[in-house]
Amino acid sequence: MDKRVKEVDIYRDKGGVREGFRDLLVEEIPLTIYLNEKEIVTLLCTPEYLEDLAVGFLVSEGFIRKKEDLREVKADYDKGMVRVLTSATSVIAESTFLKRYITTGCGKGTSFYHLTDVRRSKVPDTGLRVSGVEVLSLMKEAQHRSELFLKTGGVHGTALCDNRQILVFREDIGRHNATDKIAGKCFLEGIPLHDKLLLTTGRVSSEILIKTAKMGISILVSRSAPTALAVEIAHEAGVTIIGFARGNRFNIYTHPERVSPS
Repeated sequence: MDKRVKEVDIYRDKGGVREGFRDLLVEEIPLTIYLNEKEIVTLLCTPEYLEDLAVGFLVSEGFIRKKEDLREVKADYDKGMVRVLTSATSVIAESTFLKRYITTGCGKGTSFYHLTDVRRSKVPDTGLRVSGVEVLSLMKEAQHRSELFLKTGGVHGTALCDNRQILVFREDIGRHNATDKIAGKCFLEGIPLHDKLLLTTGRVSSEILIKTAKMGISILVSRSAPTALAVEIAHEAGVTIIGFARGNRFNIYTHPERVSPS
């Protein structure tokens, strides 16, 4: 049985006719992250790729900056914890951790960004360009890769892509977690990001935009809408936001010069 899902008895009412049947629900677990034996945070997440999630979260929050500082990452899936050991950690992240904004969450109760993070996350223009056909093709492929969503309808998907194909795909109950799982894998495996796109099935909030900018990714594509604050930050950070990418259309909210019509 897939440990990411649980089979339950439910009732379905259709046109006043009720019937019982077995349905699949996505599992949700608490994951506690420890950094150098200090408890940092507990996230609510889908129980897979926990090592990547922990590292991605710590990198996104600024606790870890260099791969060579990473000594060990050890996950206990049964107890719901990941222990990360490093030879160095960010003093700034430690000192500002409890002063961060509480945000919209979505599968993760808190995020800790200052909006001043944007000014440290300016994404340079590396010359990456994408066509409209490529955007829609990649989003269609991402939907087909959403195995857990197709089973349960209860998760978000995030994909790291080049212009031609999806390179890494992750699903989670939280958009933030799915993005951090990709960030963690890329950090651990040294995957370059300056020439990559990030796709998400969820809305583009300011937190998702900042995570994207911190990864150095200049194009963010979503099936859904961005928030007004995300668009404002994207203008300043140098990130192209493409929203409502579905069927044969999409909207470009910022830096349209990176997207050709065909």
